[in-house]
Amino acid sequence: MSVLIAIPARYASTRYPGKPLVELRGPDGAAKTLIRRSWDAAMAVRGVDRVVVATDDARIRDHAEGFGAEVVMTSAECRNGTERCAEVAAKLPGYDIVVNLQGDAPLTPAWFVEDLVAGLRADSQVEIATPVLRCDGAALNGLLADRRAGRVGGTTAVFGAARQAMYFSKEVIPFTSRTYAEGESTPVFHHVGVYAYRPEALAKYPGWNIGPLETLEGLEQLRFMENGHRVLCVEVEARGREFWELNNPEDVERIELMLATQRECAG
Repeated sequence: MSVLIAIPARYASTRYPGKPLVELRGPDGAAKTLIRRSWDAAMAVRGVDRVVVATDDARIRDHAEGFGAEVVMTSAECRNGTERCAEVAAKLPGYDIVVNLQGDAPLTPAWFVEDLVAGLRADSQVEIATPVLRCDGAALNGLLADRRAGRVGGTTAVFGAARQAMYFSKEVIPFTSRTYAEGESTPVFHHVGVYAYRPEALAKYPGWNIGPLETLEGLEQLRFMENGHRVLCVEVEARGREFWELNNPEDVERIELMLATQRECAG
């Protein structure tokens, strides 16, 4: 089954304008933009036929083409990354699976995407799949700290026995009544901002109205659920790697520290 990865990148982010062009310094001292590091993450995924950056902004296009990325220009009317991916899929038909690797997730390990694609391939009844990562105490405490500070941090997910998503939220769910030690396993799952779609489901998405849950949470995957489509949660393993999306300016330092940790682990 052929696989296309699209990396949606929008300049006019409400919380962090210009985010795709923000520089992140690696442990070697080299600074690379967020979109470049996200592109590098996509290129490391095995079994992918094509990777493109999807944007409506000439600054992002010029920068991405400058480091060798293929760029697909999309409409400024796209309301989120899934709509942008739907436009890419319409312009580049013929792929069996379209992956949305969001442009603010440069720490996404290749095996997260590989496991996600494998999960979609294994169940012909599933139209959309997304990875979830079980939080340890340190990750959960980070999510809770963000909420106490009034910051929108990571998204959490709850799902049933068949791994069918029940809900996604920017609040920390489910509620936990105790404190967990840093390395302790918790019942909270961090939703990783990657999606794999079958093109047929993706094509329907832009035609649906934005529902009340998507409006409240600002989470694009809820539109599938509000329209009766099952979303498969694929549990992935960290393998010692830390994961975080760049949602706020405060996340730059956090991600740079995580990049340094990755280099130390590799060494």
